[in-house]
Amino acid sequence: MTDDSASFVFTASCDDRPGIIAAISAEIVRHDANIDECQQFGDALTGRFFIRARVHGPVAEDTLRAALAPVADRFGMTWGLFPTGQRTRALVLVSKLGHCLNDLLYRQQVGALPIDIVAVGSNHLKYQKLVSSQDIPFHHIPVTHADKQAAEARLLELIDQTGADLVVLARYMQVLSPQLCQRLAGRAINIHHSFLPSFRGARPYHQAHARGVKLIGATAHYVTADLDEGPIIEQDVARIDHGFSPADMVVAGRDVEAQVLARAVTWHAEHRVFLNGSSTVVLR
Repeated sequence: MTDDSASFVFTASCDDRPGIIAAISAEIVRHDANIDECQQFGDALTGRFFIRARVHGPVAEDTLRAALAPVADRFGMTWGLFPTGQRTRALVLVSKLGHCLNDLLYRQQVGALPIDIVAVGSNHLKYQKLVSSQDIPFHHIPVTHADKQAAEARLLELIDQTGADLVVLARYMQVLSPQLCQRLAGRAINIHHSFLPSFRGARPYHQAHARGVKLIGATAHYVTADLDEGPIIEQDVARIDHGFSPADMVVAGRDVEAQVLARAVTWHAEHRVFLNGSSTVVLR
């Protein structure tokens, strides 16, 4: 790569048909650029095609965007072009459980996440000192049944003020309204244990322990108005046995939740996640 080269991530999805990759490649080559890395997937069930390519070359972003726009129009693409150095600005929301927040803060601190946490919001004050100690703005947004609408309005203001590209619900134990879910479609990620829907409500690990569950898992998904049923980005499990107490299961579950959420946030920030109806395609 020469000193005047730039690097971008190109993403696109569209109805699958012949000639898509050839048309994209032709425009990239025409501008003396090269494809370093490329993942693609054609879904035979939905008839959709997905591609993520890392491109570099001596070409300006506006020039490459203008060159690819006719290709995108021709194939009816939903597409994007992102400078590789452009980091995702994330607003993290948390309630009383801080394991996912702590993990995200640490990973950002050591450079293991391609995001900038621009603020943390919470309906409790429990993590104010922790967040402030890392020079990240903390916003207390109390929520009651009577003022839930006002709290959501404040949350939207915070998103606008911080310029957040992504909202991460790091065990934020508030149900978002359908209107807010619609506003945040495709840019809000939630994490929860995988016992749903079998063990709902309070003390799910105690319920699972009573049933002799042998696997503990976690699911990260995009937020939708259907509670905990949005398009899944990542899942993982940890095997347990009869020797685990409910408290041991909670510890194991929190470890899995933190890891799954971190991977989902990373893949979203790296533009690897594509919506495919009620599912996702993750090109990694």
